[in-house]
Amino acid sequence: MIAILTDFENSEYLGIMKGVIYSICKNAKITELYNNVEPQNIRQGAWILLNSYKFFPKGTIFLCVVDPGVGSERNSLAVKTKDYFFIGPDNGLMYPAIADDKIEKAVKLSEKGASLTFHGRDVFAKAAAILENKKNIEHLGEETTIKEKLIFHLNKRNGEVVRIDCFGNIITNLLPLKAEKYEITTGKIKKRLRFYKTYADAPDNELFLITGSSNTLEISLKNKRADEKLNLKPGDKIKIR
Repeated sequence: MIAILTDFENSEYLGIMKGVIYSICKNAKITELYNNVEPQNIRQGAWILLNSYKFFPKGTIFLCVVDPGVGSERNSLAVKTKDYFFIGPDNGLMYPAIADDKIEKAVKLSEKGASLTFHGRDVFAKAAAILENKKNIEHLGEETTIKEKLIFHLNKRNGEVVRIDCFGNIITNLLPLKAEKYEITTGKIKKRLRFYKTYADAPDNELFLITGSSNTLEISLKNKRADEKLNLKPGDKIKIR
């Protein structure tokens, strides 16, 4: 199975990558992890991949394209981990997930003859299709080392906003405490918010904290968008205690 993660939304670029895969591996099984990563937002894509990959069958190939450095000197990679394969740019996008699942081998993909603006089509999709056929990354290139090691900021109760989801929840990488109220500090914002176990428990029109599906704290607003109340974005530092 090939699972695709991109910032392509519903553009033709996504369809073209699938076409390349099928032209090489007619029996490929393709599914979409998520294609609405905020354009060029590597950190957001990395968080989604980190918290999603384990829910796929072992042996899944993750085709990952959030690549603002396409055509530059950054490497193109195929990586084998303990239970999965990952293909994409060496820009930190894949690093949290591949480190979490234990890196076994990384190879450098050839970019010869590839478009300088669409490695998703000319490099990554081709590599994913070949890997789907062979299940052996030695066919894809020479062994290499990974250069860009994206690590989410986390120091005790200081973390970061890692994602704004489609409901407007502000997701952090901070674990919950056994507390009914928390103090939140970020930039010029300082607030005390109550914690609720479920959305149904929370009052209307009041920001609150909840433990999300990634087991980290999220700032939410019942049936509304919390991000419209707080001007935060992925990468912003935040303290919750």
